[in-house]
Amino acid sequence: MPVKLNGLKIERKFTKSGQDPFQKLNWNQRDVEIRNFDGTVAFSMKGVNLPDNYSQVAANVLSQKYLRKAGVPKKLKKVREKGVPIWLQRSVPDQKALDDLPESEKYGEEVDGRQTFRRLAGTWTYWGWKHGYFGTEEDARAYYDEMCFMLASQRASPNSPQWFNTGLNWAYGIEGPPQGHYFVNPDTEELEKSVNAYEHPQPHACFIQSVSDDLVSEGGIMDLWTREARLFKFGSGTGSNFSRIRGEGEPLSGGGMSSGLMSFLRIGDRAAGAIKSGGTTRRAAKMVCLDMDHPDIEAFINWKMTEEEKVAALVAGSQHLQNHGNEILAAIQAYSGDESRFDQSKNKPLAIAINLALKAYIPDNLIARVLELGQQGYTHIDLDTYDTSWEGEAYSTVSGQNSNNSVRVSNDFMHSVIGEKDWNLYWRTELEDAEEANRTPKPCKTLPANELWDTIARAAWSCADPGLQYDTTINEWHTCSADGPIKGSNPCSEYMFLDDTACNLASLNLVKYYDQETTQFNTEEYIHSIRLWTIALEVSVLMAQFPSVEIAQRSYDYRTLGLGYANIGSLLMRMGIPYDDNRASAICGSLTSLLGGVSYATSAEMASVKGPFPRYDYNKDNMLRVIRNHRRAAYNSTDEEYEELTIKPKGIDPNYCPEYLVTASQKCWDQAIELGEKHGFRNAQSTVIAPTGTIGIVMDCDTTGIEPDFALVKFKTLAGGGMLRIINQSVPMALDRLGYDQLQSKEVVDYIVGSASFEGSPEINSESLQKKGLTSRIISSIESQIGNFTSINHLVTVSSVGSDFCTDKLRVSESQADDWDFDLLSHLGFTSEQITSANDYIFGRLTIEGAPHIKEKDLAVFDCANKCGQYGKRSIAWNAHINIMSAAQPFISGAISKTINMPHESTIEDIKQAYMDSWRGMIKANALYRDSSKLSQPLMSGTVLKVNIDEEENIAEGLMSTEKAIDVMADALPIPDAKPLARKIVTRYIAQRRRLPNKREGYIQKAKIGGHNVYLHTGEYKDGTLGEIFLDMHKEGAAFKALTNAFAIAVSLGLQHGVPLKEFVDAFVFTRFEPNGPVLGNDRIKMSTSILDYIFRDLAVNYLDRSDLAHVMPEDLKPDIVRSEGETETETNLNSRLSPAGSATDGHEIQLTLDEVDPVKADTSSLQTGLSDLSIASAPLVSGEGEGLAFAEAGKFGFEGDPCPECGQFTLVSNGSCLKCISCGSTTGCS
Repeated sequence: MPVKLNGLKIERKFTKSGQDPFQKLNWNQRDVEIRNFDGTVAFSMKGVNLPDNYSQVAANVLSQKYLRKAGVPKKLKKVREKGVPIWLQRSVPDQKALDDLPESEKYGEEVDGRQTFRRLAGTWTYWGWKHGYFGTEEDARAYYDEMCFMLASQRASPNSPQWFNTGLNWAYGIEGPPQGHYFVNPDTEELEKSVNAYEHPQPHACFIQSVSDDLVSEGGIMDLWTREARLFKFGSGTGSNFSRIRGEGEPLSGGGMSSGLMSFLRIGDRAAGAIKSGGTTRRAAKMVCLDMDHPDIEAFINWKMTEEEKVAALVAGSQHLQNHGNEILAAIQAYSGDESRFDQSKNKPLAIAINLALKAYIPDNLIARVLELGQQGYTHIDLDTYDTSWEGEAYSTVSGQNSNNSVRVSNDFMHSVIGEKDWNLYWRTELEDAEEANRTPKPCKTLPANELWDTIARAAWSCADPGLQYDTTINEWHTCSADGPIKGSNPCSEYMFLDDTACNLASLNLVKYYDQETTQFNTEEYIHSIRLWTIALEVSVLMAQFPSVEIAQRSYDYRTLGLGYANIGSLLMRMGIPYDDNRASAICGSLTSLLGGVSYATSAEMASVKGPFPRYDYNKDNMLRVIRNHRRAAYNSTDEEYEELTIKPKGIDPNYCPEYLVTASQKCWDQAIELGEKHGFRNAQSTVIAPTGTIGIVMDCDTTGIEPDFALVKFKTLAGGGMLRIINQSVPMALDRLGYDQLQSKEVVDYIVGSASFEGSPEINSESLQKKGLTSRIISSIESQIGNFTSINHLVTVSSVGSDFCTDKLRVSESQADDWDFDLLSHLGFTSEQITSANDYIFGRLTIEGAPHIKEKDLAVFDCANKCGQYGKRSIAWNAHINIMSAAQPFISGAISKTINMPHESTIEDIKQAYMDSWRGMIKANALYRDSSKLSQPLMSGTVLKVNIDEEENIAEGLMSTEKAIDVMADALPIPDAKPLARKIVTRYIAQRRRLPNKREGYIQKAKIGGHNVYLHTGEYKDGTLGEIFLDMHKEGAAFKALTNAFAIAVSLGLQHGVPLKEFVDAFVFTRFEPNGPVLGNDRIKMSTSILDYIFRDLAVNYLDRSDLAHVMPEDLKPDIVRSEGETETETNLNSRLSPAGSATDGHEIQLTLDEVDPVKADTSSLQTGLSDLSIASAPLVSGEGEGLAFAEAGKFGFEGDPCPECGQFTLVSNGSCLKCISCGSTTGCS
């Protein structure tokens, strides 16, 4: 192949000629899995082959997002093409070989990272080679190898659409019907329409599209939604400035008035929300911009905040509708008179329920509907209820949630705010008419600029939107201002250029160029990488297709690129430099200067080979002026030296930056100007700082773009399902840089992220779990999955233990097993304090604050954008974010996608100040995010908003929801699948509490059932009706002790909320479970089928005069009734330790009032003791020193002195050659 005299020369820095570019890396197969918060699997894939340097998190995301999942032929063949080397020829399915395979084996998915890396690098090299970018075949081969290695070694990554679309045709011959795309043929320079969806891929992530004030014509409003859909389908994002659309109420030329901008924005928002690329993998991304003088600006500013308030209303309102509707039905069902149950004058509970519903603003027609359902016999209704999930029904119902919103503010507006001046809004038609007539436009509305400023700040404080774009600054750095102003941006505000243009992005992973041992940044490899990736992005313009004629033509005319970097926050941490340090700003400035200077120099070098971009000559003066201003910032020039800049940039301060970085950052701009003046530039823009969200994870970046770390441990929810626990990998290296030894470093890291093992865990560990009934096999299985979960509550669940095992061995009911909110650890008897302690040990405290060995002076190095976890107190001040953006912006031809993270405590005044400081810092755009300001946020720092209110305190406020009452009762009922029975009782009555007097009457009754001493204590209202019960078991540690305690609380709540005692009696008398049998100690109840059967028999006898449920009639207790001496003596002896009613002399203590009970803190610790072996519930009453006394006492009553193997009581008597227990009736023999 002849040498092209002016082709690009490609050096090798990472690979060697003739060697596989991947051989320096260690490869292995691994299984990948992404789980949701509740532990369910969202995605899994077996046997994915990736390099060792990929963390499990990076492997998970690469596999889920970027490996092609379908249509990859198992057999391929090369397509011969003149002038293309064999190794670079494209491939197509080998149909003949595929015919020999079973149908299910003909096509598959990418399962090897090398397939994907070659697909990308090969496509770039193929197009670059075909169109004359490389000097020789060896240059092309070097380029291919170097790009393969950089992808595999995580040194760089293109934007997501490249991963999705690039190379599917080149590598696999995948084709598809055209989607209405266009491209400019690089050979003929003519615009053509695509005939195949994949031959020309869509690699561009960022688009800016114009929209005209026309409803259905091409280029108009409805046409924009179609153009956006083409982009969203292939994973790209788009932005538009809608300032040309007429405002609400603006006169129309044909008569009438405009419906306004907002009505159309809502339509576009819903359309965007319905689209995800590939159906599952990526949400639609769009930006909506509006100028500050638009008549609908106020509604636009408040749009997202208002819609989020609607979400809150949907969530709260749906629950209220459900609860109040069922309260009304319950009141109807509870009324005894069928004829008058709907008569509010007679059915007072119904009147109260309706009144409460009306006071809660339940619509009249819905109340009427519920009443009609009640008349038709309905006793319960299930309405749809909503939550604040970011992909839930509530968010999908409202508008404004599928775009980033920004307002364009000019210097004039900012000066009006400072000067407290008025600001004018204009009809769109008036601006056009005034321009045509060469006159000053007349405002349609005038209001104080500070009023708008306040509105912006409040909206941003509430929901993180709108962001600001500083229009004057943007256009003063515009390289092609001769062709018109910049009006809009892409979704993340880093790409800002003319309407109907596109930009493809890529980012370099900065930490890969930092040598931890020498503490030097490898500028040579960094410069080399910048050059090669600038070429990749230029070639991507060459090969791409675009969604409209205008974008295809303008992308060819301007060829804008978006090369950036990621992970500067981690780089600074590894250097041991705090993010808010002056050194951080200087180093950031120098590395950004290298990025911009080398990229523009490469663009000029490509112009020497392929010529400058077509519109360069028309914009030459403006572009060279901008390049000179970039260079001046690198040299930290004085303000007077800059050309045509209102706000001067922040240059690199050499006092805070290593000399080798300063020198390199200046030299590259010298070269860019020299080559640019000689050859021009191939690209109108070349650099941006993108957010690098998903690609940052794939590169194992701890921080995205120019951001500091969000938190040392983060939880990210993925579109399409799944959650990732992302741990900062830079902490050990930073500790090493700061002088901590390996042992100290390990202890610090374990403190942050946890031990990931049960070994050494306090309270909850292998031993304690075995005691609770779990087998060693189950425990080992759970422990092996720790890395896939976020907390111990999500780790130890019914799902992870096994549903059958839980129901068979751990006494978990089927309804509990099906409830994702069921807390198995609490069910097993672990307290919240024990769970928290174990969670901190296994999963970490998520913060470095309080870690062993760490010095106070070093904490700033590890500060993050937010407080880390629930224990963290520190965070980076928001002005540090602005400072570092100001340091980077002078060297970026586009802009910086940066969210200024602010702590939850930030005020509206802080928001105003941050926006003002950003403008003064010559930042082109920013957005603010106050932690937890959105109802649902994908990225969380582990902080928890806690409101600790006791259940009694909650109930005392008045209304208790039906569903809550049902849950409380169902949890307490000692039967499986208790919820239907609980609902039957609770939903018949109004959940309005009638409180007991502080001093109340009642009685205490002791009895013995199946060897268990049972204490029943009642509390009465002044009229003598029952208001509460307390139950206690004498046997400490018995499962029924806690169970009956919790059950009594539930019953008491029911009694005080209007449930008649009769309903409880009907529900629980004759229930059958152990312990049961003869009842000793109660005058009228002599036999029971269960403890509940006994309790409600006793209550029915004493409060309802239900003698039919007693075994002894009142007259039988009169003194004249004849009884045998034996019966009298036996009962007297058995009850000899019972004092008169109301007291106990055996150390038993009775809780006196329900008011003192905190159901949350009620003693349930013994509930789970021995759940896997219920024989513990019938263990001997006494042990140790008291055991001999028990034997002696048993002998006095004629018993054998041995405990019953069934109930544990010392009441065995001879029964032939065996023994029989007179307490429970069991025998030691076969009878």
